[in-house]
Amino acid sequence: MKEGRSSNGLEGRSWLDKISQVFGAEPKDRNDLIEILRDAERRDLVGGDALAMIEGVMQVSEMQVRDIMIPRSQMVVVERDQSPEQFLPVIMESGHSRFPVIGDSRDEVVGILLAKDLLGYFSTRQQGSDSFDIRDVMRLPAFIPESKRLNVLLKEFRAKRNHMAIVVDEYGGVSGLVTIEDVLEQIVGDIEDEYDVDEDSYIMKYSEKKFSVKALTPIDEFNDYFGSKFSDEEFDTIGGFVLNRFGHLPSRGEVVQIDKYRFEVLRADNRRIHLLQLTKVSKNKSEKISE
Repeated sequence: MKEGRSSNGLEGRSWLDKISQVFGAEPKDRNDLIEILRDAERRDLVGGDALAMIEGVMQVSEMQVRDIMIPRSQMVVVERDQSPEQFLPVIMESGHSRFPVIGDSRDEVVGILLAKDLLGYFSTRQQGSDSFDIRDVMRLPAFIPESKRLNVLLKEFRAKRNHMAIVVDEYGGVSGLVTIEDVLEQIVGDIEDEYDVDEDSYIMKYSEKKFSVKALTPIDEFNDYFGSKFSDEEFDTIGGFVLNRFGHLPSRGEVVQIDKYRFEVLRADNRRIHLLQLTKVSKNKSEKISE
Protein backbone atom coordinates (compact mmCIF):
# COMPACT_ATOMS: atom_id res chain seq x y z
CA MET A 1 0.00 0.00 0.00
CA LYS A 2 1.39 3.39 -1.03
CA GLU A 3 2.20 5.98 1.60
CA GLY A 4 -0.61 8.49 2.16
CA ARG A 5 -3.34 6.08 1.07
CA SER A 6 -5.43 3.97 3.43
CA SER A 7 -6.83 0.55 2.69
CA ASN A 8 -10.32 1.92 1.94
CA GLY A 9 -8.89 4.04 -0.89
CA LEU A 10 -10.46 7.31 0.31
CA GLU A 11 -7.56 9.04 2.05
CA GLY A 12 -5.61 11.39 -0.19
CA ARG A 13 -8.43 11.84 -2.67
CA SER A 14 -10.40 15.02 -3.26
CA TRP A 15 -13.71 15.55 -1.44
CA LEU A 16 -15.52 15.23 -4.78
CA ASP A 17 -13.83 11.84 -5.40
CA LYS A 18 -14.86 10.70 -1.92
CA ILE A 19 -18.49 11.69 -2.44
CA SER A 20 -18.51 10.06 -5.87
CA GLN A 21 -17.17 6.81 -4.45
CA VAL A 22 -19.70 6.86 -1.60
CA PHE A 23 -22.66 7.30 -3.91
CA GLY A 24 -21.30 5.30 -6.81
CA ALA A 25 -21.66 7.97 -9.53
CA GLU A 26 -19.81 11.10 -10.56
CA PRO A 27 -22.04 14.21 -10.69
CA LYS A 28 -22.74 15.24 -14.28
CA ASP A 29 -23.36 18.93 -13.59
CA ARG A 30 -23.88 21.46 -10.82
CA ASN A 31 -27.48 20.45 -10.14
CA ASP A 32 -26.47 16.80 -9.93
CA LEU A 33 -23.77 17.71 -7.40
CA ILE A 34 -26.27 19.63 -5.28
CA GLU A 35 -28.63 16.66 -5.27
CA ILE A 36 -25.79 14.38 -4.15
CA LEU A 37 -24.94 16.78 -1.33
CA ARG A 38 -28.57 17.01 -0.27
CA ASP A 39 -28.80 13.26 -0.25
CA ALA A 40 -25.68 13.20 1.92
CA GLU A 41 -27.42 15.61 4.31
CA ARG A 42 -30.46 13.34 4.47
CA ARG A 43 -28.11 10.47 5.35
CA ASP A 44 -26.52 12.61 8.11
CA LEU A 45 -23.18 12.55 6.30
CA VAL A 46 -23.23 16.34 5.88
CA GLY A 47 -24.70 18.74 8.42
CA GLY A 48 -27.50 21.08 7.44
CA ASP A 49 -25.42 24.19 8.19
CA ALA A 50 -22.50 22.84 6.18
CA LEU A 51 -24.79 22.05 3.24
CA ALA A 52 -26.27 25.55 3.33
CA MET A 53 -22.79 27.10 3.26
CA ILE A 54 -21.64 24.86 0.41
CA GLU A 55 -24.69 25.86 -1.60
CA GLY A 56 -24.01 29.50 -0.67
CA VAL A 57 -20.43 29.26 -1.94
CA MET A 58 -21.65 27.77 -5.22
CA GLN A 59 -24.25 30.50 -5.54
CA VAL A 60 -21.74 33.28 -4.83
CA SER A 61 -19.55 32.09 -7.69
CA GLU A 62 -22.42 32.82 -10.10
CA MET A 63 -23.65 36.12 -8.59
CA GLN A 64 -22.54 39.61 -9.53
CA VAL A 65 -22.21 42.73 -7.40
CA ARG A 66 -25.34 44.25 -8.96
CA ASP A 67 -27.36 41.37 -7.44
CA ILE A 68 -26.73 42.43 -3.82
CA MET A 69 -25.54 46.05 -3.85
CA ILE A 70 -27.28 48.86 -1.99
CA PRO A 71 -28.55 51.27 -4.68
CA ARG A 72 -27.18 54.80 -4.80
CA SER A 73 -30.53 56.32 -3.80
CA GLN A 74 -30.45 54.30 -0.55
CA MET A 75 -26.83 54.98 0.41
CA VAL A 76 -26.32 56.79 3.72
CA VAL A 77 -23.67 59.38 2.91
CA VAL A 78 -21.99 62.42 4.43
CA GLU A 79 -20.93 65.48 2.47
CA ARG A 80 -17.31 66.51 2.30
CA ASP A 81 -18.07 70.16 3.04
CA GLN A 82 -20.46 69.56 5.93
CA SER A 83 -19.47 70.34 9.48
CA PRO A 84 -19.54 67.54 12.10
CA GLU A 85 -22.62 69.14 13.64
CA GLN A 86 -24.40 68.66 10.31
CA PHE A 87 -23.48 65.03 9.58
CA LEU A 88 -23.29 63.58 13.11
CA PRO A 89 -27.10 63.17 13.36
CA VAL A 90 -27.04 61.14 10.12
CA ILE A 91 -24.32 58.87 11.50
CA MET A 92 -26.07 58.36 14.82
CA GLU A 93 -29.44 57.67 13.20
CA SER A 94 -28.11 55.09 10.74
CA GLY A 95 -26.08 52.98 13.17
CA HIS A 96 -23.54 52.16 10.43
CA SER A 97 -19.79 52.20 10.91
CA ARG A 98 -18.66 53.32 7.41
CA PHE A 99 -20.00 56.12 5.22
CA PRO A 100 -19.24 57.22 1.66
CA VAL A 101 -18.14 60.85 1.56
CA ILE A 102 -19.52 62.72 -1.46
CA GLY A 103 -18.30 65.88 -3.11
CA ASP A 104 -20.54 68.07 -5.23
CA SER A 105 -23.02 65.26 -6.00
CA ARG A 106 -23.88 61.66 -5.06
CA ASP A 107 -22.03 60.65 -8.23
CA GLU A 108 -18.76 61.93 -6.77
CA VAL A 109 -17.60 59.68 -3.94
CA VAL A 110 -14.32 61.13 -2.70
CA GLY A 111 -13.67 58.98 0.36
CA ILE A 112 -14.91 56.67 3.11
CA LEU A 113 -15.46 57.93 6.64
CA LEU A 114 -15.18 55.50 9.55
CA ALA A 115 -17.31 56.45 12.52
CA LYS A 116 -14.44 55.61 14.89
CA ASP A 117 -12.29 58.27 13.21
CA LEU A 118 -14.60 60.91 14.69
CA LEU A 119 -13.20 60.17 18.13
CA GLY A 120 -10.42 62.62 17.32
CA TYR A 121 -12.99 65.32 16.71
CA PHE A 122 -14.54 64.86 20.14
CA SER A 123 -11.08 64.84 21.70
CA THR A 124 -10.18 68.20 20.14
CA ARG A 125 -13.51 69.68 21.26
CA GLN A 126 -12.81 68.67 24.83
CA GLN A 127 -9.50 70.48 24.57
CA GLY A 128 -11.25 73.64 23.41
CA SER A 129 -10.50 73.32 19.70
CA ASP A 130 -13.24 72.99 17.07
CA SER A 131 -10.91 72.49 14.09
CA PHE A 132 -11.94 69.44 12.12
CA ASP A 133 -11.56 68.64 8.41
CA ILE A 134 -13.09 65.45 7.13
CA ARG A 135 -10.38 65.32 4.46
CA ASP A 136 -7.83 64.59 7.16
CA VAL A 137 -9.52 61.36 8.29
CA MET A 138 -11.42 59.91 5.33
CA ARG A 139 -9.99 56.85 3.59
CA LEU A 140 -9.54 56.27 -0.13
CA PRO A 141 -12.60 54.56 -1.64
CA ALA A 142 -12.40 51.31 -3.59
CA PHE A 143 -14.35 51.32 -6.87
CA ILE A 144 -15.64 48.16 -8.54
CA PRO A 145 -17.87 47.44 -11.57
CA GLU A 146 -21.43 46.15 -11.25
CA SER A 147 -20.46 43.01 -13.16
CA LYS A 148 -17.74 41.81 -10.75
CA ARG A 149 -18.32 38.29 -9.47
CA LEU A 150 -18.90 38.03 -5.73
CA ASN A 151 -16.28 35.32 -5.23
CA VAL A 152 -13.67 37.57 -6.87
CA LEU A 153 -14.80 40.54 -4.79
CA LEU A 154 -14.51 38.53 -1.57
CA LYS A 155 -10.90 37.66 -2.42
CA GLU A 156 -10.16 41.34 -3.07
CA PHE A 157 -11.78 42.40 0.20
CA ARG A 158 -9.59 39.94 2.07
CA ALA A 159 -6.40 40.78 0.18
CA LYS A 160 -6.77 44.56 0.47
CA ARG A 161 -8.47 44.52 3.90
CA ASN A 162 -11.38 46.58 2.62
CA HIS A 163 -14.85 46.33 4.10
CA MET A 164 -16.74 48.52 1.65
CA ALA A 165 -16.57 49.21 -2.08
CA ILE A 166 -18.33 51.77 -4.26
CA VAL A 167 -20.07 50.23 -7.27
CA VAL A 168 -19.89 52.07 -10.60
CA ASP A 169 -21.73 51.52 -13.87
CA GLU A 170 -20.23 51.23 -17.34
CA TYR A 171 -20.09 55.03 -17.65
CA GLY A 172 -18.26 55.52 -14.38
CA GLY A 173 -21.29 56.78 -12.45
CA VAL A 174 -21.97 55.57 -8.93
CA SER A 175 -24.56 52.76 -8.85
CA GLY A 176 -24.39 51.90 -5.17
CA LEU A 177 -22.18 50.25 -2.58
CA VAL A 178 -21.44 46.77 -1.28
CA THR A 179 -19.81 45.57 1.94
CA ILE A 180 -17.95 42.41 2.90
CA GLU A 181 -20.87 41.55 5.19
CA ASP A 182 -23.22 41.60 2.19
CA VAL A 183 -21.06 39.00 0.45
CA LEU A 184 -20.55 36.79 3.51
CA GLU A 185 -24.29 36.71 4.20
CA GLN A 186 -24.81 35.06 0.82
CA ILE A 187 -22.69 32.17 2.16
CA VAL A 188 -23.43 31.89 5.86
CA GLY A 189 -26.84 33.58 6.06
CA ASP A 190 -27.73 36.63 8.12
CA ILE A 191 -24.94 37.97 10.31
CA GLU A 192 -26.30 39.28 13.59
CA ASP A 193 -25.76 42.91 14.44
CA GLU A 194 -27.09 45.48 16.85
CA TYR A 195 -30.50 45.45 15.16
CA ASP A 196 -31.11 41.71 15.44
CA VAL A 197 -33.98 40.41 17.52
CA ASP A 198 -33.58 37.56 19.99
CA GLU A 199 -34.46 34.17 18.56
CA ASP A 200 -37.37 33.66 20.95
CA SER A 201 -38.97 37.07 20.35
CA TYR A 202 -40.34 39.06 17.42
CA ILE A 203 -39.75 42.66 18.48
CA MET A 204 -36.80 44.44 20.11
CA LYS A 205 -37.09 47.94 21.55
CA TYR A 206 -34.17 50.39 21.25
CA SER A 207 -35.89 53.60 22.26
CA GLU A 208 -39.37 55.03 22.66
CA LYS A 209 -39.51 55.51 18.89
CA LYS A 210 -37.22 52.87 17.36
CA PHE A 211 -37.66 49.08 17.20
CA SER A 212 -36.48 46.04 15.25
CA VAL A 213 -39.29 43.81 14.03
CA LYS A 214 -39.01 40.38 12.45
CA ALA A 215 -40.96 40.12 9.20
CA LEU A 216 -42.54 36.90 10.49
CA THR A 217 -44.20 38.75 13.39
CA PRO A 218 -47.92 37.83 13.36
CA ILE A 219 -50.03 40.91 12.71
CA ASP A 220 -52.15 40.30 15.81
CA GLU A 221 -48.99 40.27 17.99
CA PHE A 222 -47.77 43.44 16.27
CA ASN A 223 -51.11 45.12 16.97
CA ASP A 224 -51.04 44.02 20.61
CA TYR A 225 -47.52 45.39 21.09
CA PHE A 226 -47.96 48.75 19.35
CA GLY A 227 -51.68 49.31 19.81
CA SER A 228 -52.17 49.45 16.05
CA LYS A 229 -55.16 48.19 14.09
CA PHE A 230 -53.63 46.60 10.98
CA SER A 231 -55.94 44.06 9.34
CA ASP A 232 -54.91 40.39 9.39
CA GLU A 233 -57.62 39.26 6.97
CA GLU A 234 -55.36 39.26 3.90
CA PHE A 235 -51.94 38.74 5.49
CA ASP A 236 -50.78 36.80 8.55
CA THR A 237 -47.43 38.53 9.14
CA ILE A 238 -46.25 42.12 9.28
CA GLY A 239 -43.72 41.28 6.56
CA GLY A 240 -46.48 40.32 4.15
CA PHE A 241 -48.47 43.42 5.09
CA VAL A 242 -45.49 45.74 4.51
CA LEU A 243 -44.49 43.94 1.30
CA ASN A 244 -47.97 44.58 -0.08
CA ARG A 245 -47.58 48.30 0.61
CA PHE A 246 -44.27 48.40 -1.25
CA GLY A 247 -45.88 46.75 -4.27
CA HIS A 248 -42.58 45.05 -5.12
CA LEU A 249 -39.90 43.02 -3.36
CA PRO A 250 -37.81 45.73 -1.66
CA SER A 251 -34.07 45.83 -1.20
CA ARG A 252 -32.27 46.65 2.01
CA GLY A 253 -32.64 50.31 2.92
CA GLU A 254 -35.97 50.90 1.19
CA VAL A 255 -38.57 52.69 3.28
CA VAL A 256 -42.35 52.82 3.42
CA GLN A 257 -44.49 54.79 5.85
CA ILE A 258 -47.83 53.34 6.95
CA ASP A 259 -49.95 55.46 9.27
CA LYS A 260 -47.60 56.60 12.06
CA TYR A 261 -45.01 53.86 11.43
CA ARG A 262 -41.95 54.16 9.22
CA PHE A 263 -40.67 50.75 8.09
CA GLU A 264 -37.10 50.40 6.77
CA VAL A 265 -35.93 47.09 5.34
CA LEU A 266 -32.86 45.90 7.25
CA ARG A 267 -32.66 42.46 5.66
CA ALA A 268 -34.20 40.95 2.56
CA ASP A 269 -33.25 38.48 -0.13
CA ASN A 270 -34.63 37.80 -3.59
CA ARG A 271 -37.63 35.97 -2.10
CA ARG A 272 -38.85 37.81 0.99
CA ILE A 273 -38.25 40.42 3.71
CA HIS A 274 -36.51 39.16 6.86
CA LEU A 275 -36.08 42.10 9.24
CA LEU A 276 -37.56 45.59 9.55
CA GLN A 277 -36.63 48.68 11.51
CA LEU A 278 -39.70 50.51 12.77
CA THR A 279 -39.67 54.18 13.70
CA LYS A 280 -42.69 55.95 15.14
CA VAL A 281 -43.34 59.22 13.33
CA SER A 282 -45.86 62.04 13.44
CA LYS A 283 -49.44 60.93 12.82
CA ASN A 284 -50.10 63.69 10.33
CA LYS A 285 -47.48 62.52 7.85
CA SER A 286 -48.90 60.75 4.83
CA GLU A 287 -47.76 57.39 3.54
CA LYS A 288 -44.56 57.66 1.55
CA ILE A 289 -42.47 55.13 -0.34
CA SER A 290 -38.81 55.96 -0.96
CA GLU A 291 -37.66 56.13 -4.54
